Amino acid sequence: MSRLLATFFLALSSLILTAQTPRTPVLVELFTSEGCSSCPPADRLLAALDAQQPVSSAQIVVLSEHVDYWDQLGWHDRFSSSQFTERQNLYAPRLHFDSPYTPQIVIDGSSQFVGSDSAHILASIAQSARQTKIPLTLSSASITGQRISASISAEENVSLQHGDLYAALIEPSAFTDVRTGENGGHRLNHVSVVRSFQRIGKLQDLSKGPHAFTLTAPSGTAPSAMKLIVFAQLPDQGAIRGVAVANLSAKP
Repeated sequence: MSRLLATFFLALSSLILTAQTPRTPVLVELFTSEGCSSCPPADRLLAALDAQQPVSSAQIVVLSEHVDYWDQLGWHDRFSSSQFTERQNLYAPRLHFDSPYTPQIVIDGSSQFVGSDSAHILASIAQSARQTKIPLTLSSASITGQRISASISAEENVSLQHGDLYAALIEPSAFTDVRTGENGGHRLNHVSVVRSFQRIGKLQDLSKGPHAFTLTAPSGTAPSAMKLIVFAQLPDQGAIRGVAVANLSAKP
């Protein structure tokens, strides 16, 4: 009986410790395209990472960034942007891949894998979750028409490195009935689709207090149904140093 009680309390203390241990935010970027027949499995993996949060030490924050270099090959991806193609290109020299490809997942700006390589992706997320991050807080989010205003701040007395602040406005879920191209005849489902993305300042701006910024949602979208993600990244599109997420709601 005493051995059974000891085992029970050991298991209970382990559960309490796990519950009390905060998850470290890890940013997972998927470079994808609706024109790419290899991309749907990666889209499904991204959705599973987002919904299931399978790494106990990580708060997995996902971004689906649709590149535009597939658009001339039979299907124009309505979510695609040259901005995401450029971002993928900038990762190439530092993450040591010869040329952009899809599907590609970049984890915390520090490692890259084929977007359906779940084993290596999960291991890399777990490794990134062991890195110390800057605690960031999003606040004062408001919506006026298609314009979103918010502010980002860091905890006081936190050492701030040189780096950049980026904001992404995301559509939590979307689907497209693809008519032509490699995925013609299929309905493709997406999560965390980036609809607006911009650099909003420098990481060291946060030493002066909360940093205000604005984003504009594309016409025809509902900002109140979207999420706002802000992250800090070291210079030259380096490692991710902090991430904050907020749901948006329209003003009454």
